[in-house]
Amino acid sequence: MKDTKDGITNDKLSKSSSVSSLPLILDIDDFKGDFSFDALFGNLVNELLPSFQEEEADSLEGHINIGGSDAFPNGHLRVPSDATRFAPSLSSPLFPEVDKLLSLFNDSSKELTDLRTQIDGRLHNLKKEVSVQDSKHRKTLAELEKGVDGLFGSFARLDSRISSVGQTAAKIGDHLQSADAQRETASKTMELIKYLMEFNSSPGDLMELSPLFSDDSRVAEAASIAQKLRSFAEEDIGRQGIAVPSMMGNATASRGLEVAVANLQDYCNELENRLLARFDAASQRRELSTMAECAKILSQFNRGTSAMQHYVATRPMFIDVEVMNADTRLVLGDQGVQGSHSNVARGLSSLYKEITDIVRKEAATIMAVFPSPNDVMSILVQRVLEQRVTALLDKLLVKPSLVNVPPMEEGGLLLYLRMLAVAYEKTQELARDLRAVGCGDLDVDGLTESLFSNHKDEYPEYEQASLRQLYQAKMEELRSESQQISESTGTIGRSKGAAVASSHQQISVTVVTEFVRWNEEAITRCTLFSSQPATIAANVKAVFTCLLDQVGQYITEGLERARDSLTEAANLRERFVLGTSVSRRVAAAAASAAEAAAAAGESSFRSFMVAVQRCGSSVAIVQQYFANSISRLLLPVDGAHAASCEEMATAMSSAEAAAYRGLQQCIETVMAEVERLLSAEQKATDYRSPDDGIAPDHRPTNACTRVVSYLSRVLESAFTALEGLNKQAFLTELGNRLQKGLLNHWQKFTFNPSGGLRLKRDITEYGEFVRSFNAPSVDEKFELLGIMANVFIVAPESLSSLFEGTPSIRKDSQRFIQLREDYKSAKLAAKLSSLWPSSS
Repeated sequence: MKDTKDGITNDKLSKSSSVSSLPLILDIDDFKGDFSFDALFGNLVNELLPSFQEEEADSLEGHINIGGSDAFPNGHLRVPSDATRFAPSLSSPLFPEVDKLLSLFNDSSKELTDLRTQIDGRLHNLKKEVSVQDSKHRKTLAELEKGVDGLFGSFARLDSRISSVGQTAAKIGDHLQSADAQRETASKTMELIKYLMEFNSSPGDLMELSPLFSDDSRVAEAASIAQKLRSFAEEDIGRQGIAVPSMMGNATASRGLEVAVANLQDYCNELENRLLARFDAASQRRELSTMAECAKILSQFNRGTSAMQHYVATRPMFIDVEVMNADTRLVLGDQGVQGSHSNVARGLSSLYKEITDIVRKEAATIMAVFPSPNDVMSILVQRVLEQRVTALLDKLLVKPSLVNVPPMEEGGLLLYLRMLAVAYEKTQELARDLRAVGCGDLDVDGLTESLFSNHKDEYPEYEQASLRQLYQAKMEELRSESQQISESTGTIGRSKGAAVASSHQQISVTVVTEFVRWNEEAITRCTLFSSQPATIAANVKAVFTCLLDQVGQYITEGLERARDSLTEAANLRERFVLGTSVSRRVAAAAASAAEAAAAAGESSFRSFMVAVQRCGSSVAIVQQYFANSISRLLLPVDGAHAASCEEMATAMSSAEAAAYRGLQQCIETVMAEVERLLSAEQKATDYRSPDDGIAPDHRPTNACTRVVSYLSRVLESAFTALEGLNKQAFLTELGNRLQKGLLNHWQKFTFNPSGGLRLKRDITEYGEFVRSFNAPSVDEKFELLGIMANVFIVAPESLSSLFEGTPSIRKDSQRFIQLREDYKSAKLAAKLSSLWPSSS
């Protein structure tokens, strides 16, 4: 078909020729590759349609001359509307190539049918051929598989044969190697026997030995052979010693080997000494290679122990006495006397740093010289701790006697404990540094602990004894200060001087804080000296018990001293109580003395309140210290925390008892002064003013004013010192005593109506003051006093209805009624007995 298409393309048909006259030839190759039906169809018809369009255009131009007419590519003619009348006259068809195209399409269809038939035939033939070839291929593959199976079998037999031959060769090689080894062993044995016979010649005779044993260039070989001979001889002697002694031959052999062993021992000793001498000479010249060679050879003698020990022993820090003296001067000073623990700490830090640097330098040499450097480092570090450090600690830590303790002027037991803590802590740091440098298998921590075991065994007793010594020294200091103050006030009156001395012996929170600081320092040492929770808890509990005893004793004694002041003030009051018949001059002197006693009582009251306040602050400090620092250390041991809490309560119970007794004395002191003021200031006319027509005085009486002023002044310290339930109980008790004292005081007077008004005014004043107590029961009692005061104001006939709402105060009211000025004249006794018969 390509030829046809080429012919159509190259030979252009003329416009008048017919397309159908050309033969249509299709080729199978046209359907190969990228087949396109549009391309096939175009190749068939594109040559006919252009010629048809050209013929149509020429035909129309010959018959009709129409300007501007267009002919379309599809053969249709577009003409103006006025030319349509000429259309019937056109005789030629509009598409004359239809027949040619139809003929072309029919021929093409026949050609395609023929091509399909040809293709089908070819396909049939190919299928038959492929089937035949497939059968041949399958047969060939089956034959190949049989051949491969046979080949695999041959390879398996060959591999088995090769393996068998290889095993046989290996066995032969092993036998040859074993035989060679036995031959070599036999040769060496013969050589060793020869050498052994040389050493077995005569005792002490080492002159006839082979040149090997005297050649310095073959020292390593000689040492190895000597050790083998010695081991063999000693082993043989051991076997002969176990055998039956009656065997004469064995006995003779044993005696012969004993001579060899003795000679070998002498030779080994001589060789070892010679090597050590060479090692020392090389060490002085810092020839590390020679040192390493000698150390390697010496390692055959007792695994090199003698060489390692010799090297460590010859270090300057172990043989130079001046080094030890320099250590002492660095830590203890030039005089060798213990200074402050801070100076010792700095000295130990410097010394231990120097020791660590030296050990680090030695470690570098040891690593380069010895075949077993860890063993050498273990010996070196052990020697440092046991010799150099121990020598210093023996001078630094001199354990004092607990029977005759050193005085505080020399530092007391506290100096020893501080030195022990500093030395222990710094030595622990040294141990950590040495472990970082390297110490082999040495238990550095255990060795360090053993250096202090003698001190740590009795540490708790020394800590408690030190706390007791500190407490006693502090108490002596306070007593000395108080005595100096007392002596400086020798010209002052006895009561005033006693008050001054007492004020300087007051409880001091600063002193208690110092107790806690001592204890805190001791607790720090407890945790430093032990890592076992149970041991720490036991030591902490014992040390904290010392603090409880100290604080309890200190605040109890302080409260008792404050109570002594109250007691002395009470004795002064008792001394100046006068009878009724005394002269005016004596009474004036007594009044002046009573004023002084009152001033002493007020001062003692304030001092005791200050003591109570400081006592509470001190207990709070101890409780806070226990919560913050002690309790967590006691928790690991069951029951320790609860036991310490109980001990704390027991230790403070004596102080609580002293405080309670003192507060009772304070109430007695206050009430005594109240009674004195009422007795001195209250006048009979205060409550029975004359009926002279002058308006009654509504101010409180002078006695009331003085009492309230005194109470306000003196109780100011109580309001500050006491708190919580203690404050409430104290003020309630004082309010009740004040109410009873006023009742008893008013029983001494007679009241008229205007006096009753002044009494009511006094009661109001007292009531307003005691309201500051915040004690409801006391407020109620003073309210009832105000109601009872009405018995002096109302008319006699109104008394019956006065107490209808408050029957509880009827008995006290009857006593008040008897104090009315008109009690007898108004015959109130008879009226009351008729009104309240049950109360008579």
